[in-house]
Amino acid sequence: MSEQPPAAPGGPAAEIAAGYAFEGAALDLGALLWDGGCHPDAPVRIPLPVLNRHGLVAGATGTGKTKTLQLIAEQLSAHGVPVFLADIKGDVSGVSAPGEDGEKVRERAAQVGQEWRATGFPCEFYGLGGTGPGIPVRATVTSFGPVLLSKVLQLNQTQEQSLGLIFHYADAKGLELVDLKDLRAVVAFLVSDTGKAELKGIGGLSTVTAGVILRSITAFEQQGAGDFFGEPEFDTSEFLRTAADGRGIVSVLELPAVQDKPQLFSTFLMWMLADLFHDLPEVGDLEKPKLVFFFDEAHLLFSGASKAFLASITQTVRLIRSKGVGVFFVTQTPKDVPSDVLAQLGNRVQHALRAFTPDDAKALKATVRTFPNSPYDLEEVLTGLGTGEAVITVLSERGAPTPVAATRLRAPESLMGPIDAAALDAAVKGSPLYGRYAEAVDRESAYEKLTAEQRAAEAAAVEAAAAEEAEKAAKAEGAGARAPRRKEEPSLAEQVVGSGIFKSLARSIGTQLGREISRSVFGTARRRR
Repeated sequence: MSEQPPAAPGGPAAEIAAGYAFEGAALDLGALLWDGGCHPDAPVRIPLPVLNRHGLVAGATGTGKTKTLQLIAEQLSAHGVPVFLADIKGDVSGVSAPGEDGEKVRERAAQVGQEWRATGFPCEFYGLGGTGPGIPVRATVTSFGPVLLSKVLQLNQTQEQSLGLIFHYADAKGLELVDLKDLRAVVAFLVSDTGKAELKGIGGLSTVTAGVILRSITAFEQQGAGDFFGEPEFDTSEFLRTAADGRGIVSVLELPAVQDKPQLFSTFLMWMLADLFHDLPEVGDLEKPKLVFFFDEAHLLFSGASKAFLASITQTVRLIRSKGVGVFFVTQTPKDVPSDVLAQLGNRVQHALRAFTPDDAKALKATVRTFPNSPYDLEEVLTGLGTGEAVITVLSERGAPTPVAATRLRAPESLMGPIDAAALDAAVKGSPLYGRYAEAVDRESAYEKLTAEQRAAEAAAVEAAAAEEAEKAAKAEGAGARAPRRKEEPSLAEQVVGSGIFKSLARSIGTQLGREISRSVFGTARRRR
């Protein structure tokens, strides 16, 4: 946007500025842009209490979305609010280190009325399953649940329903699904000659569909996804911590090593959110959120999602607000987010959009329609915004939408780029959480139980066959001395098979573990603390 000497805002600009004059604690996003000028005396802010009302950060690639996340995360941390960020490209780790002063930073600070000070913020760095740098984050298959797992396995609706039945069976039989080999073992058992009878008891699960699911699990493992499932399972309450100085800890999930698995990491983010939803109590509206969760690359979550999956997302987002958690979806255009979810996002930061193609122009018009009426020509403004500028509307302290404000955003005070790899490694290994989650544990679960039962059955069958052969040999040797014929007793092999070692294999497994696991709206299961 063209620069003119700033003047005190008047007319519509004064009305817009008045809409952001909040009395309570608020985050400072930047300064109002109006009629070609930037007005540092007209700050654009967002009240701290409404950050659990969710939000959207959108814009074309290269328009500054990541720096906006960094800016908001810094201020939340400074107010004592923990933050979760997904670092897709590996450039968010700099939030832990002081920023670098320079001409551009000083120029931006002067334009928006910011007293810029280089500041680093307390951070923890995580990695999915220990892939790449970070404290390993793992989930058990049981807690991940059938709905989310169907998403990463790319199952259709029928297969998703069938996977749900398989989980129901495993839950009821006490077969703990810790990792993928446990799930594969249960499915393989259900399609085996021994276990086929169990399918009838489940109802509605065909051998063919179970076979498709088994092949999907195997292919998924071959892609290296097995490491993301297992124990120790990550406790998502770790995201709610504050540092000794009272600042909120910024949890950064490092994802560059799994950029080629977008369905996996986006669904894992949803598991984290669902797990928090499980465990947190209802608290209503607070003076500040317990956590603000930034859901980056949100379009990956919704792409190809089933109706059940979308319904679960919508319900989780709607209800988690009352548990003190705010969720910000980060994507390119609002149309990437389903309308039922978009309707719940009261805080909007829209960076520049491009209109190079007919599809771009259509997306631009659709985006403009999602904003309240405004004195701006939003189509013109949205295509003319520079890097680090955005169109903003948030909820006021009363919960009403603020006027639409074109805004020049503040500069982050932490490092705008990645920290050194050695510094990142030192931060990870120096964390008190590293020893708790670093090493994977493989305890007895469904795979071991089924394997042990199968080996016991095979050993009994071999022993029975050997005894039967010995019995036949003994009869042959004594054939000369005929005894009065009597009704033959069943052979040992017949006794073994008829006794139910094979038929009741699944029915006997895990009964000592008790009742079936209860599952949430997402099919996720509450972990045992």
